[in-house]
Amino acid sequence: MADRIDRRSFLTRSAVTGAGVLALGASGSLLEACSSGSSSSSASSSGAATHPDGISNTTPKRGGKLVFGTEAEEKGFDPTTATYDTTGILYARTVFDPLAAIAADGTTVAPYLAKSITPNADFTAWTIVIRPNVVFHDGTACNAAAVAYNMQAQKESLLVGTAVSNISSITTTDSQTVVVSMHQPWVTFDYYLAGGIGGGQISFIAAPSMLRNHNGTTQPVGTGPFVFQEWNQNSNFTATRNPHYWRPGYPYLDTIEYRPIPDAQQLYNSLLSNSVDMMHTSAPNVIQDLRANSSLSYVDDSSRVAGEPDMECVLLNLSKPPFNNPKARQAAAMALSSEEYSKVISNGVEAVSAGPFTPQSPFYAPTGYPKADAAQAAQLVKEIQAETGKPVSFELNHTPDAETTKEAQFLQSELLAAGFQVTLNPVQQDQLINTALVGGFQAQVWRQFGAVHPDLNYIFWSPTQINSAFSINMARNADPAMETALQKGRQSPAESDQVAAYQEVGRLLGSDIPYLWNSRAVWSVAGQSTAQNWNNATLPSGGGAYGMISGAIWPTQIWMS
Repeated sequence: MADRIDRRSFLTRSAVTGAGVLALGASGSLLEACSSGSSSSSASSSGAATHPDGISNTTPKRGGKLVFGTEAEEKGFDPTTATYDTTGILYARTVFDPLAAIAADGTTVAPYLAKSITPNADFTAWTIVIRPNVVFHDGTACNAAAVAYNMQAQKESLLVGTAVSNISSITTTDSQTVVVSMHQPWVTFDYYLAGGIGGGQISFIAAPSMLRNHNGTTQPVGTGPFVFQEWNQNSNFTATRNPHYWRPGYPYLDTIEYRPIPDAQQLYNSLLSNSVDMMHTSAPNVIQDLRANSSLSYVDDSSRVAGEPDMECVLLNLSKPPFNNPKARQAAAMALSSEEYSKVISNGVEAVSAGPFTPQSPFYAPTGYPKADAAQAAQLVKEIQAETGKPVSFELNHTPDAETTKEAQFLQSELLAAGFQVTLNPVQQDQLINTALVGGFQAQVWRQFGAVHPDLNYIFWSPTQINSAFSINMARNADPAMETALQKGRQSPAESDQVAAYQEVGRLLGSDIPYLWNSRAVWSVAGQSTAQNWNNATLPSGGGAYGMISGAIWPTQIWMS
């Protein structure tokens, strides 16, 4: 199967090497959200799902095998060099444990592999105490030295090191205690320990022997509920129950297998034919079919999100014509209708968007993003043409798959109607991210920004992440007010200050217009009725962990009936 590295799997999978930039993949989301499903119900002979929301209160059954169909494949398992997207988080939660997890309320970070995670008074140091008597799959101890080794490797990583560059030092004070010191106060650091994509990869703890092994990324060794058995890339990844797992009684399954099936319709057909027991998807047409199929258990994140969902948008390059001109960005924003995009492209599955936060988020506020106004857009284009003496033209990059091509054609038609000259430029999936990182584009069809806390998007919005050769801030928005707001959100312990800071971030994105907002993405997970309790994750403390996040679930508590 073809490798899938496109805007559907984008966050920060890149590395600067002596020869230039190597893009390893990406993901548009960090951590996104739970279920809108109904409550569990009793079994029915009509074919309806026994537990339609993926939560079961019946007695767990030990044993059996679960096959999960994923929408993409990964590059590897090593959290310091691999390229976790949604599939990567599934893989990581299978063989590794994160230091922390998002609690069921969607806003609280709770210890997981860590026994406690505590900041000092000014948030310039965080103390992480590791649970005792935990061992890696190779029998070595998961102690403070092992965790410090992992975190130092993350800090030095060309792939994810930028996300944690505020870390100044990592030290151990005893066999179970790690102290992480910061250059500046970092109030939201614990969110990075909750196992998200990109910067959150620092959460997943691998055996030092694995990190030292040059084949380690294909042979994972963790503390997780399952032990690696085999990985045939683009075919299957299989793991078996960890008989020495530190969480008593878990996991229930004997075996779990993941099968990457990039074509969304083929993935859905595999579920219907029982070739897979579960699947995830963000494809609107398949989501519509899943919602209508009462024989399946199903949840999506359309009504409840931890933090931000992924956003469908157009990434603009503010360092190149025509979008170095604020008037051109304003005209483009006015030329596009989020309402029409949602209706035409996703049949209403995806809600309209005018910024990175949904109305349910505490960080939401009116952004001032221009409202659709075709006539005013056309007037602005005419003004630019009069000022420059030439047409307002640009290339719109997009991956050549049918779904994204349809989106690009829709956007092109609305922009042409406003007087822009727009050429569609298909770019292969493995080239698109490099193109964004090195600035070799004018505009690209894009998806990004899902995060349980906005600070996890710091590297994408901060002007400090722009340079002439390689920019994680791929829009190259150099507004200094953005850095002020982001630092306030990162350094202020008061919730009211954080809310005000990220509302200001939203307003700056609305006025600077580095992105043309189209709609918010929706992720879903579905399963056969035989797959039980897949959306009912628990914390080691006994409380609830957040359920489905960006199409990722926890395999630990699943059983087969």
